[in-house]
Amino acid sequence: MTDPAGELFCPLEFRYGRPEVRGLFSRERRLRRALRVEAALAEAEAELGMIPREAATVIARAAEGNAVTLDRVDALESELRHDVMAIVRALAERSGDAGRWVHFGATSVDITDTALALEFQEAAAVLREDLTDLARVLLDLAHRYRATPQVGRTHGQHAVPQSFGYKMAVGAAEVLRHRQRLDELLPRLAVGKMAGAVGTGAGFGVHAAAVEAAVMGRLGLRADEAPTQLVGRDRIAEFTNWLALVAGTAERLSTEVRNLQRTELAELQEPFDERRQVGSSTMAQKRNPIVSENVSSLARLVRAFALPPLENMVQWHERDLANSANERVVLPHSVVLADDFLRNLVKVHAGLRVDADRMAENLARTGGAAMVESLMLALTARGVARADAHEMLRVLSRPDPKGPPLAARARADPALARLLTPAEIDSLLDPRAYVDAAAAKTDRVVERLRAELAS
Repeated sequence: MTDPAGELFCPLEFRYGRPEVRGLFSRERRLRRALRVEAALAEAEAELGMIPREAATVIARAAEGNAVTLDRVDALESELRHDVMAIVRALAERSGDAGRWVHFGATSVDITDTALALEFQEAAAVLREDLTDLARVLLDLAHRYRATPQVGRTHGQHAVPQSFGYKMAVGAAEVLRHRQRLDELLPRLAVGKMAGAVGTGAGFGVHAAAVEAAVMGRLGLRADEAPTQLVGRDRIAEFTNWLALVAGTAERLSTEVRNLQRTELAELQEPFDERRQVGSSTMAQKRNPIVSENVSSLARLVRAFALPPLENMVQWHERDLANSANERVVLPHSVVLADDFLRNLVKVHAGLRVDADRMAENLARTGGAAMVESLMLALTARGVARADAHEMLRVLSRPDPKGPPLAARARADPALARLLTPAEIDSLLDPRAYVDAAAAKTDRVVERLRAELAS
């Protein structure tokens, strides 16, 4: 977005988020959703004989076109100081004599919460596509590097060998769990209401249940079975906390790239445009993982946005307004930023530079120490108590920078020599068996997850 005067304030307007996703939350789009709900209400009431059918036709035509403008709504709101009443008045003005039937029996939140449910549907479709694309990229990496040896690390230390492909399969599985959660959540989220001031539907008389069912049917939504004046805010809190879970996974993936790109490890590098990109204003050699760091930063903010909706679950009696202002900030920001960091994760992993040679060097750095577990299991199978085998190898594998490699120390150890031949020791310290196991499991995970992706 251009800003010739340099007056834009919110970074979402000029730095973060895709224009098409920001557009979901534009004031114009939100107005159109509210008008769509008003039209559905009029048409439902006409079907039930509550208002003239001709009036509903006129109202729907005025609502669905561009007759009601944002400028007019803004002008009315400046006088009325009520956003929904401004929409109602503007629609009534454009509906002529039929305008007296606009908003018949409804309260403001019937319109805003139902329009919000439509917004959630659109946002969920975007986020689901993001998760699908990210899972697909991770699965491609998992398949490509299914048998690429890499040392596993726990507590930041070498653990046992795995494959880089298995690491990517783990990430893909987590991402698809979030997609599954979204699919489970959406029916609880795409919920509106047309039930009046405190949720009983009294203003619609004997037609209350039928009106609500007809409106929601037209809009492709379900009705909240027991609202107050508001749709239950537990639904929104569940959504923003789901986003917080997604943000946790996003930062976990980005942190892995950042750590493995450290100079001392140098196993990965996120995409870097060598022709033009600058890493530092003073250190010309720098190739910083800035996109992954950006993901981490925005993910932390999205997790923080999960708190206000939890607070909004507490309302005074059937409704207060303490939720309204922060929802206007939290919901669009959370979705736009989540889409932004998910798309960045797709770009990073699609262009990831994987240094398999460096992974092999790092795995070999401890001279076979990453395979001590294999030796311990073999000794136990040969009759040594597991605790004794563990202690024997704990002592044997203590770091000795000036001594021989672990494999040589193991072959020379009298206790091991009585139970294992030198060839067996070398075989047990070979990481290929562990890497092959990781590759086989990666294949199983990839097959299952690709089947899930296709569904």
